Amino acid sequence: MSSLLQTSPSKVSIFSASHLLLQNRLKLEEDLWETVLWSECGQEIVDLLKQMRAISTPEGQASVHEAREYSVTQLIEKLSLNDAIQAARAFALYFQLINIVEQHYEQREQKLSRRANYQSPKAIENGNGNQSQSQDNSIFVPGVEQLEDSWSEQNNYWEKAGTFQWLFPHLKKVNMPPKLIERLLEQLDIRLVFTAHPTEIVRHTIRKKQRRISGTLRKLDSAEEAMREIGLTDSWEVKEVTSQLTEEIRLWWRTDELHQFKPKVLDEVDYALHYFQEVLFEIIPQLAVRLKQSLSQSFPHVSLPKNNFCYFGSWVGADRDGNPFVTPQVTWETACYQRGIVLTKYIQSIEQLRELLSLSLHWSKVLPDLLDSLEKDRQQMPEIYDELAIRYRQEPYRLKLAYIQQRLKNTLKRNQLLAQPETRQEIRETISNDIYRTGEEFLAELKLIQRSLAETSLHCGELDSLVCQAEVYSFTLTQLDFRQESSHHSDAIEEIAEYLGILPKPYNQLSEAEKTQWLTQELRTRRPLIPGEMPFSKSTCEIIETLRILRKLQQEFGVSICQTYIISMTHNVSDVLEVMLLAQEAGLYDPATSRTTIRIVPLFETVDDLKRAPSVMGELFGLPLYRAALAGGYDRLEQLENPEKTGEIAPPPIQPANLQEVMLGYSDSNKDSGFLSSNWEIHKAQKALQLSLIHI
Repeated sequence: MSSLLQTSPSKVSIFSASHLLLQNRLKLEEDLWETVLWSECGQEIVDLLKQMRAISTPEGQASVHEAREYSVTQLIEKLSLNDAIQAARAFALYFQLINIVEQHYEQREQKLSRRANYQSPKAIENGNGNQSQSQDNSIFVPGVEQLEDSWSEQNNYWEKAGTFQWLFPHLKKVNMPPKLIERLLEQLDIRLVFTAHPTEIVRHTIRKKQRRISGTLRKLDSAEEAMREIGLTDSWEVKEVTSQLTEEIRLWWRTDELHQFKPKVLDEVDYALHYFQEVLFEIIPQLAVRLKQSLSQSFPHVSLPKNNFCYFGSWVGADRDGNPFVTPQVTWETACYQRGIVLTKYIQSIEQLRELLSLSLHWSKVLPDLLDSLEKDRQQMPEIYDELAIRYRQEPYRLKLAYIQQRLKNTLKRNQLLAQPETRQEIRETISNDIYRTGEEFLAELKLIQRSLAETSLHCGELDSLVCQAEVYSFTLTQLDFRQESSHHSDAIEEIAEYLGILPKPYNQLSEAEKTQWLTQELRTRRPLIPGEMPFSKSTCEIIETLRILRKLQQEFGVSICQTYIISMTHNVSDVLEVMLLAQEAGLYDPATSRTTIRIVPLFETVDDLKRAPSVMGELFGLPLYRAALAGGYDRLEQLENPEKTGEIAPPPIQPANLQEVMLGYSDSNKDSGFLSSNWEIHKAQKALQLSLIHI
């Protein structure tokens, strides 16, 4: 069948370096897709798809042409329901297969780019594909002659690849001061956030099939390269892999794309965290290694950033804006589920290290601190000592890792019980020495092993990767971001104030100035506002319990598990102060010291709110109690505003001082005024907010 792409070679620019190889794979996938459809549905459906493609525009849009017997729309309208479903599924499968091919060869080109950066220009120019070493001792991979040649023909595109290996030599070439680079690296703070979109759920089954097809493409690449190396034009390996690819497509065709049940919030959590289990958990250490290697080559004396310069956040399971199914219990279970994933990963890694670190006291020394820790472990976990002391009597690292692994397993078991409402309180009150209370305790033991190895001039890459993962993910995996719409908070405050009879009129009928004055007054007192028994509506109780569960999460998992509370549809200063007051009632804000464990993030969304955002933030920064909360307390604020005064140094803030996060939404502003106007208002708001933030 004729290609559905119908794209001329001159228009393919995304994969220019591997254009020929890419087009070959696209054609193969299309042929196999047609073969599967022919065997599963018959020639009629294949002819139908050809006809639909033939009467479409080159851009794939439906068109009406006088010379055509039917338009695409008319053709579709004549289909039976079964044929329409088959046609829709066929095209959906086709485009997913095309995406897999394009992603596969984009990754292939990126790898080629990285290799080109490591090779000398002369080696790349030669690009003869032989197994000879270039001047920098890099080895060419067999079977990529055409790709190597194309790199030299594309105006040295690899020099603009933007990788670490390109970046730091470029900075050195333009005489960037090393101290400036070091300062910028110290300030790196990248948080990638998974937002909650339950409509975008893809079955694990489909994701696995996509990965299997991608893996089969890699096998096909290897088989064809091996075939060309020995001068053949065909081989049984290529035929076998092509047959596997056909069967994978056939199995996918017979699989439902969607679940036959309505996913719950925890299902959405599972789907989102799938990316950590399959990709992100292992990739982050590689990012740190590449940065270290590239930086040391150009700037060997510049200090490296911390491993956790890049970390993750998630709204899934904590974003309650518009989702009534995200309850406090669901958020608690989400945190436990995340910890379960990361603990399981750590247990697997420790098992691998036990196999690897077989060092004997006969041939290697260890730090006294490590031996002291083993004695402490023996007292706290005698059952492990009785089981393994003889077996590992000369292998201290294996014995230490056995203790670590058992503590992780005990921690995982406790976490599983903690997720259940009926056992949560009992488990939380239980104190044991055979578990890790925090990720920092686990990390400290890993670093002890790391130091001991370093003292004897040993380096273990697997251990370094695990240390990096522990620094990035700790025992939380991601930070949970809470989100709720502003009116929910004001309605809750109104109901509470009305029950207590402390306002002359309903709260929502107060002016903005009156609201701000009353809220500021309440934020200065330690008097409880919310009674022990809550005779309130379900929605108000939900708001109160949400902030209480946030406090309990911080107590159990550490403050880092959830510090961000986003207020969608923020309009005024009172929207922020309302959350501060509710947080105060939950023990998240101390009115005496103005120290807080949460970061309130206003989200301005409509065009009017975007325009008003700078003045709202300026008014907030003008409130002493809010400035103190940002600074880390009244004492810290005093030190920042009056550095000439001496005295006892205030305790460090729980979160970075004077850090204010602001979100600007594009969805509602786009509805208000359209795409162009919305983006222009966001741009102006960003500039105005930057000026206002400077004056904190």
